Amino acid sequence: MADPLILVTSTDDDPQLKMLAGLPHTIARTAEEAAAITSAEVILHWEGTRALAEAAFRANPQARWMHSRFAGLDRLLFPELVASPIPLTNGQGIFSEPLGEFALAMMLYFAKDFPRMLRNKAAQRWEVFDVDELSAQTVGIVGYGDIGRAVATRARAMGMRVLAVKRHAAAGSDPMVARFYPREDLHAMLGSCDYLVFSLPLTPETRHMISTAEFAAMKPTAVVINVGRGPVVDQAALVRALEAKQIKGAGLDVFEQEPIPAGDPIWSFENVFISPHTADHDHGWIDRSMKFFLKQYESFRRGGPLENIVDKQLGY
Repeated sequence: MADPLILVTSTDDDPQLKMLAGLPHTIARTAEEAAAITSAEVILHWEGTRALAEAAFRANPQARWMHSRFAGLDRLLFPELVASPIPLTNGQGIFSEPLGEFALAMMLYFAKDFPRMLRNKAAQRWEVFDVDELSAQTVGIVGYGDIGRAVATRARAMGMRVLAVKRHAAAGSDPMVARFYPREDLHAMLGSCDYLVFSLPLTPETRHMISTAEFAAMKPTAVVINVGRGPVVDQAALVRALEAKQIKGAGLDVFEQEPIPAGDPIWSFENVFISPHTADHDHGWIDRSMKFFLKQYESFRRGGPLENIVDKQLGY
């Protein structure tokens, strides 16, 4: 039996696509090209718009598996895909370790007051001051999946107390976490934390989950760190919280609008660290993405199980 044909949707000419050599595959760079391919059993959404993925999906109703290179699916889940029985997998887990490192870097950045050190260096000023010790502080993680666990592992290594919000908190059991909170007790956890790490997917339930009331529940010394999806945090409410000094600062890798427009007020805060959605772009991340797909494909063609099957109704 012939190996299943892979339809790759990609608007980029990444060198990693050459790793598919030897496998039956074809690359569609436009919706028109995707619509012309009607015999694919596997759809690999490597890069490109939702319209490109939709065209590939609609042209291949016999497809038996669809994979997204990325972990976040909010830009991909169109109604026909959600309603279909075709399994959808994603890149969950591939990006967790560098995002855990970024979150730890942000905690150290604010605890040791690196901005003050940099200002003093620029001014050639010798100023002795006190800093915080992470081992005496608490981090709260909202969204305890692979990324949340990567954050918790690093925070515990620093001696920090770790709290977490989990959809099914009663079922939560992890030696890294001192206590799990259900979603309805989010505010109680927020008020107990020195650092808040948000690692949630974007769904209708999580959009603007962190807004005015949530910032009001935080300590004035709290630092917000977002490594999930930008719209999980209401950015206008974040700006108001920063202006009112309701929180100490923020370390952000994701934003409501990307790229951030010129003149956006978030640019103006000295106590906001901005990463252009590249915290998970360590050297080799694209290679790992393709290697994971190839591992999945090998299992699929042998009739084996797939990893990272998405609950399309929940969106992750």
